[in-house]
Amino acid sequence: MNVTGKQPAPPLSVVHVVDSLNPGGMENGVVNMARQLAPRGINTHVACLRERGSFADKLPDPLAVTVLGKQAGFSKGSLVALARLIRQQRPAVLHTHNLGPLIYASLATLGGCTVPILHGEHGQIQPQDLSLRRLATRRLLYHCCHTVHTVSGSLLDSLRGLQMKSRRMTAITNGVDCDTFNPAESRSRAREALGLPSGVGATLGIVGRFVALKRHRMLLEALVPVMQAHPQVHLVVVGDHGPERETIIAAMQEHPYHDRIHWLGMRSDMAACYQAMDLLVSPSEVEGLSNAVLEAMACGVPVLAHRACGNNEAIVSGSGGYLHDLPDAGSLARALDGILEEPSVLIEQGELARKRAVEHFSIAAMAGGYLRLYREIAGRG
Repeated sequence: MNVTGKQPAPPLSVVHVVDSLNPGGMENGVVNMARQLAPRGINTHVACLRERGSFADKLPDPLAVTVLGKQAGFSKGSLVALARLIRQQRPAVLHTHNLGPLIYASLATLGGCTVPILHGEHGQIQPQDLSLRRLATRRLLYHCCHTVHTVSGSLLDSLRGLQMKSRRMTAITNGVDCDTFNPAESRSRAREALGLPSGVGATLGIVGRFVALKRHRMLLEALVPVMQAHPQVHLVVVGDHGPERETIIAAMQEHPYHDRIHWLGMRSDMAACYQAMDLLVSPSEVEGLSNAVLEAMACGVPVLAHRACGNNEAIVSGSGGYLHDLPDAGSLARALDGILEEPSVLIEQGELARKRAVEHFSIAAMAGGYLRLYREIAGRG
């Protein structure tokens, strides 16, 4: 019985526009938000420009996905399909993620006139997008948006440094589910459960799609002298797909210490993967705020990361992780060698990493930020 006499607010409809829901950090964030906000009155529908992707099955309603069938190049058919979907769904907010979806959403809403656009940037603007033409396109489209958000304060500063402006720009820091991602009771048992060798030295890990900016090949190169100097060190590689897939698989197979490199592919049990690691290595050149970094920290795993945008907010060197300038394989090898000289310190650093994740990067805080933003844009704030 409603003793206040007030009627509960009707559900608020949000349509996300993404390239796909194939496994990835941004895609994982969309799914997490849909799951977190469904009990709080947010109905989520996802429009995938190219293809559905396996993460769609994790949505509260896996059927609330429309595939627009975009092929290479600009697709008028996909634009028409998106406009039709918007008319059918009548969302209060159209939430776009990265540049391609923003282009289609801006055209389908007549520059944001028919539905307010909330645009999300999830990583630093990549080198191929720094041409004058592409920067001008982004600046123009930002003016179609009600709000532009980033996933870290550092990324917001980076955009402003490129003279990107919108009516409103804000940062909602990525968060992690610290109940799902938690420390292992036993690293040895965690490794055995994944079929990994348990009686070894430090087990390093790298997580991500096989794309150049994640710099898998640089890590593999760095590990040649590291594994020579530390005969018990192993590497776990978690991820799949991407334009560098065949090249990276070949590099793992041809590595001088290939018998100590374990490729697990794409996994649904990511917490179990982190729990088998002693150190996550994240040499990525560009990050908004890496989900893999936060998930590892929540599992009590310290992180060695490049000073990429966003990592500076997540990691405090010597207090749960290690931040270094990592321009090449040599610098990465030296950083790893220094850490592995005192492997017992990794346990202490892991405890500090867990503490930082719990205190500063909760998924509840992230969900609350998006909920407030949706309500404000929809006029319910």
